[in-house]
Amino acid sequence: MRVAVFGVGAIGGYFGGILARTGHDVNFIARGDTAAALRQRGLRIESGTTGDFLVHPVQVFEDPAQVGSVELVIPGVKAWQLSEVGPMLNQMITEGSAVLPLQNGVGATDDLAKALGRRHVLGGVAKIFCYQVAPGHVRHDGATPCLVIGEHDNRVSKRLKSLQEAFQEAGVNTEVPEDIHIAVWSKFLMITSVSGVGTAEGVAIGKLRTERRTRQLLMKSMTEIETLAHSLGITLADDIVPSTLNFVDSLPAHAMPSMQRDFMDGRPSELGTLLSTVRQLGETANLNLPVNRALCELLFPLE
Repeated sequence: MRVAVFGVGAIGGYFGGILARTGHDVNFIARGDTAAALRQRGLRIESGTTGDFLVHPVQVFEDPAQVGSVELVIPGVKAWQLSEVGPMLNQMITEGSAVLPLQNGVGATDDLAKALGRRHVLGGVAKIFCYQVAPGHVRHDGATPCLVIGEHDNRVSKRLKSLQEAFQEAGVNTEVPEDIHIAVWSKFLMITSVSGVGTAEGVAIGKLRTERRTRQLLMKSMTEIETLAHSLGITLADDIVPSTLNFVDSLPAHAMPSMQRDFMDGRPSELGTLLSTVRQLGETANLNLPVNRALCELLFPLE
């Protein structure tokens, strides 16, 4: 399979790297220090579950026009960058190409669909905690990564089966759910609550989930997002809050979501993609979501 990874941070680096390790033709689009590191030292992945490995040499391009047509594009940028990046991906897409956004949030596919057409864009969820140690160096923490992918109309297409097979062969558990929109919102509920409370408290997941006060905040944030999803016609599982808390309990104690890491490092974060989206959708639906609103108002001046 011919693949393009646009942006080689944590997610793009990990999933692009694991496909390259399996023998797929993966083309990485990067600039600056990341491009230089990939050319000089290759792409280094550290993982206690899927194993450490090095992809070297790496096919690196600075201009997507140099790549040519591909079967799969993985945009490895932040969610708030997708509206700018989307038009650049057109140069690599043909009639049957698929674009698989794995960004946090619930608007990634809509941003890409405006630029590329909805037929090219899949829904995707990455269940993984990983981060960029340095340019060209990604570390994965925690359980075995899992991908959830689907067409927007939830049909099981030929290209969906091909992608599932490719990722499964690469060692990534890959699921095709009955409803991809429920899967996206389920991840949104988890990552928004953990990111919001974790960033406001300034502590890692281990402390976040064990202190009674912060665990209650997590639960209240999740419950509000569950209410919001139902108001929008997204029928999450009846046990979504307790099952999500169980998942959080299974994560490494030192883990932190990317939004929290970005705040700590003084970089632009996914605050707008996560908490601001909850606040805006809640206001439109005339819902009272006090915990998420307060988290948003607390963090916004610090962004």
